[in-house]
Amino acid sequence: MKKLRKMCSGAFMDGNFYVIGGIGGADSQLLTCGEEYNLETGTWTEIPNMSPVRSGAARDNEPPVRSEAPPLIAVVNNQLYAANYVDMEVRKYDKENRVWVTEGGLPERDGWGLAFTACGDRLIVIRGPRQGFIEVNSWVPSEDPPQWDVLDRKRSGSFLYNCAVMGC
Repeated sequence: MKKLRKMCSGAFMDGNFYVIGGIGGADSQLLTCGEEYNLETGTWTEIPNMSPVRSGAARDNEPPVRSEAPPLIAVVNNQLYAANYVDMEVRKYDKENRVWVTEGGLPERDGWGLAFTACGDRLIVIRGPRQGFIEVNSWVPSEDPPQWDVLDRKRSGSFLYNCAVMGC
């Protein structure tokens, strides 16, 4: 990679590997760029402003970022999506114009627990306890605006600490 980083996210799209966002540099600054690794040529290309911008980003006079959750990203049909958990929105990356476009809202949730991934042609959101249940929601991105379907619910009073979907 061209920039050392931690707390970043990665995904395969269009036959290449992308590393997005994170924290880097000696001063631990929030990185807004992404990088594309071309598997055929073995080269990295930096892509400015590829990390989904969150509301409440650090201001110029604030201390360096020491810890921040990696961007919640997923790829469906070679299209990159991000869950903005602060604004409760799902965004799509416009590859041609290199900007993020808001598609619509995420499913409502109580608490902070939220996981975001892709499964086939669907985006999946697993959200923390709401009225004593953890829910698994899905949306097919070709449908506008987002209409989230509840796939399953499980009674739980616990916070959703960490979640990884390994396959579907």
